[in-house]
Amino acid sequence: MTTKRKVRKAVLPVAGLGTRFLPATKAVPKEMLTVVDKPVVQYVVEEAMAAGIEHFVFVTGRNKGVIEDHFDIQVELEATLRERGKTVELKSLEDMLPKAGATSFTRQQAPLGLGHAVWCARDIVGDEPFALLLPDMVMHDKVGCLAGMVELYEKVGGNIVAVAECDPELAHKYGIVGKGEELDGGFRITQMVEKPEKGTAPSNYYINGRYILQPEIFDILARQERGAGNEIQVTDAMLKLAEEQPFSAYAFAGETYDCGSKEGFILANVAFALDRSDIKPLVADGLRKLISQA
Repeated sequence: MTTKRKVRKAVLPVAGLGTRFLPATKAVPKEMLTVVDKPVVQYVVEEAMAAGIEHFVFVTGRNKGVIEDHFDIQVELEATLRERGKTVELKSLEDMLPKAGATSFTRQQAPLGLGHAVWCARDIVGDEPFALLLPDMVMHDKVGCLAGMVELYEKVGGNIVAVAECDPELAHKYGIVGKGEELDGGFRITQMVEKPEKGTAPSNYYINGRYILQPEIFDILARQERGAGNEIQVTDAMLKLAEEQPFSAYAFAGETYDCGSKEGFILANVAFALDRSDIKPLVADGLRKLISQA
């Protein structure tokens, strides 16, 4: 039986190699590629901070030290900004930082899949519910996706999976959930299917990279056999957990950009640039000209 314990911790798997963005990611982690003027991973951390997350667990790999440096104070840079009166820039750096002691970094060591990455965070998370945020997925809406999930979790407990609607013709490309009883802000999940065969998807709601999970999933992951891609899949573990605990879906109404793909990354840059009053006019004008010439 699950209880509605507060969701205080978030796990961010950032050990991936980013091969789809080579050569850009040869020396720079894919999570540090910028959407306008922020690294992708910073958007995800800010979404979690807005949802009340108190501790961030980064599951890293080799050559990811720059992520740890990014979420730390850079004394020389801040001193220079103060001397030059760059108060706006200085405040932006201060606002993005988690509190002292609120970040942990652990190594995955081997690319054994998302489920394995989550399992690597077990000792830091401990025996409490946690949020899992895939850093490739950047959300764009007035209300953060995780904030909406936490609100639903506080009403119904259990496990929460964020979903968004896709073109039914493309459902075979995603992890799809079955829709059950309506909830305020979502619905009960009746089934989860990873990349269903064309024409067999139970709905057009796809899992978009945000989860609130109970700690019992760690025991399942510890015994989980390798699945698709010869990797330990978190979806397989969720299916087993769903035999004992309820799963509910939070229906995210905003836009989800897969910044692990080139097209999603470019679209995210456009969307966030058009949200910025300081650069929107020039960007919009430039886009209109490019589209007219396409």
